[in-house]
Amino acid sequence: MTRELHVKELTSIKKEMKDKHRSLMVKKFRSNKLALTGAIILTIIIISAIFFPLFISSSPYELDTVNRLQAPSPEHIFGTDNYGRDLLSRVIYGARVSLVVGFSVALLTALLGTIMGLYSAYYKRIDGLLMRISDGLMAFPAILLAIAIMASLGANTTNVIIALTIVFSPLVARTIRSASLVIKEQTYIEALKAQGASTSRIIWSNIFPNIISPLIVQATFIFADSIIVEAALSFLGAGIPAPAPSWGNLLYDGKTVIFNAWWMTLFPGLAIMLTVFGLNLFGDGLRDLLDPHSKSKK
Repeated sequence: MTRELHVKELTSIKKEMKDKHRSLMVKKFRSNKLALTGAIILTIIIISAIFFPLFISSSPYELDTVNRLQAPSPEHIFGTDNYGRDLLSRVIYGARVSLVVGFSVALLTALLGTIMGLYSAYYKRIDGLLMRISDGLMAFPAILLAIAIMASLGANTTNVIIALTIVFSPLVARTIRSASLVIKEQTYIEALKAQGASTSRIIWSNIFPNIISPLIVQATFIFADSIIVEAALSFLGAGIPAPAPSWGNLLYDGKTVIFNAWWMTLFPGLAIMLTVFGLNLFGDGLRDLLDPHSKSKK
């Protein structure tokens, strides 16, 4: 009976500590202007991408050559493109494409980079092989490597995600490896080894929980970089194929008429700028929030 009461007390104490920690993190997040501003910008963009098409009657693929290259007006708030398509609907649907690509790349690179980084830090035999492969991939500029991969795979959304995952995974692997090497040398890890704990338990139950913070921050920046590189690939004709409403495709369509139809480059460019700006603000805020030492390093 006494033992059961003791267990209940410990459980309630742990729950209270978790609740206090959660409320403390919420207060810190609210007081962090960078993270809060970035979160507000991203929330507005995501909500607009999901729900705004429900209130737009025009299709992003509907051609109207009679009204091509019309300036912004009450009927077409962002104007029309060189095929008479409503630019507002194309920018909004383009946000869906860019957000899906960015989120998918961030998620996949986080998964692949975490596995590579953790096992490279723990096993010296495979560390040299994986890190040399990472160094080889990182030696190429991201856009050039992505173009080379797309040239071999073909231009479509799935291949863009695959190409960008290959490009950015070494960055995450390097970050996770560095953080894991520090944790691996801690005394409690040596104690677990001495007690005969399995490798999987040490890696995933003791090392991995301690590298989640830098992983989340790095994934946020990968999200932003993926949107930029995807737009660049589509602009060069190696990304999302036309007539899909990608922000890069919109910029490509607008470059030939930039002096006559400035709205075709202005609004997609602003969409990319605001999204990346919001992600960078959010990532910087998270870094300050999750790593208090980062403020002192600045």
